[in-house]
Amino acid sequence: MKITKVEIFDCEVNRKDPTMAAFNPILCRIHTDEGITGIGEAGLAYGAGAKAAVGMLRDLAPRIIGKDPMKSEAIWENLFRATFWGMSGGPVFYSGMSAIDIALWDIKGKVLNAPIYQLLGGKTNDNLRTYASQLQFGWDKNFHAYTDPKDYAYATRQALDDGYDAIKVDPIMYSRNGDALTMNGKGGFYFGIMTYDEVQMGRDRLVAMREEAGPDVDIILEIHSLFGANAAIQFARAVEDVNIFYYEEPVHPMNTDSFARVSHNVNMPVATGERSYTRWGYRELFEKQALAVIQPDLCLVGGITEGKKICDYANIYDATVQVHVCGGPVSTAASLQIEAVIPNFIIHEHHTYALKECIIELCTNNWQPQGGKYKVPDLPGLGQELNDKVVKDYLAYTIE
Repeated sequence: MKITKVEIFDCEVNRKDPTMAAFNPILCRIHTDEGITGIGEAGLAYGAGAKAAVGMLRDLAPRIIGKDPMKSEAIWENLFRATFWGMSGGPVFYSGMSAIDIALWDIKGKVLNAPIYQLLGGKTNDNLRTYASQLQFGWDKNFHAYTDPKDYAYATRQALDDGYDAIKVDPIMYSRNGDALTMNGKGGFYFGIMTYDEVQMGRDRLVAMREEAGPDVDIILEIHSLFGANAAIQFARAVEDVNIFYYEEPVHPMNTDSFARVSHNVNMPVATGERSYTRWGYRELFEKQALAVIQPDLCLVGGITEGKKICDYANIYDATVQVHVCGGPVSTAASLQIEAVIPNFIIHEHHTYALKECIIELCTNNWQPQGGKYKVPDLPGLGQELNDKVVKDYLAYTIE
């Protein structure tokens, strides 16, 4: 069997839903001379980087034409070591590499007529506990940018009514007047010490969610690395009584000493991972005992090949795993395959974007949790396919 063609899909979903202007999934499909195909996804749908992921896939695709797709380990090593930028690469390189690796595993599962989880060791987990993610954006088919604590409580109620017993929120992403605390020059960052009003703004939103949820629902506190170490410790201590399940990306993970300082000075488990790539990117975080939960994004970390190794590596340090999912349906499908297998799984992320029609329609199967639990598909490979009626309009390049 040989790889004959790679298709790259630049899914500008904002053409159909203008509220999704900041979201742009990048998908690929690998074809073989035996008619079996596999699909993958590059993990740069959000932030600035989607078009770079398209370019990365264009650069890497010619390197795999003519190769045996069953030899995914050998292909991974070639992309890592023979491309120069594969070693010590960043999110752009690894997004393209990850998309290819996921597609190869999809092909392998179809050839062997087995779900990927069977090829990785079989199910350790089923009916995966799932949380509703990013409630500052609301929890329905429309995008919101919530500021009022009452809206945070309302989104919490919507998630609870859908059967979730765990939720996640970034309570400081939006200022009181709705400015996003991102690199658009509005609102600023919390690199230093927070003011009383800044602390209270975030605390009021969390308290409203806790009061709506009651004591038995787990709340994950997300910060998107908007804090410096001092503010991260300050805010965590201010919301201890809200009972946080874990504290996600309080600071930039590349400064491992700073991250460890936060982890060792707050009374809540700390998590990170979506901006760490390959085993080498996690090594110091593990060795400094800085993490309770790792969050590798399979569409960024090096694909399924590397993702499984990182999850096993984490187990040595008693770290549990919640795969990061903020992309299209292929990202979800890949995460379910890994999470079904690993013994240190803790919970699955279901992003509010996964409820949007422009995302759902990219693939043929609309896998959604039921009652806050995800059943892992038993179909061969990923258990997912691209919806050609939709993605044909997003086809950017074909490499043969």
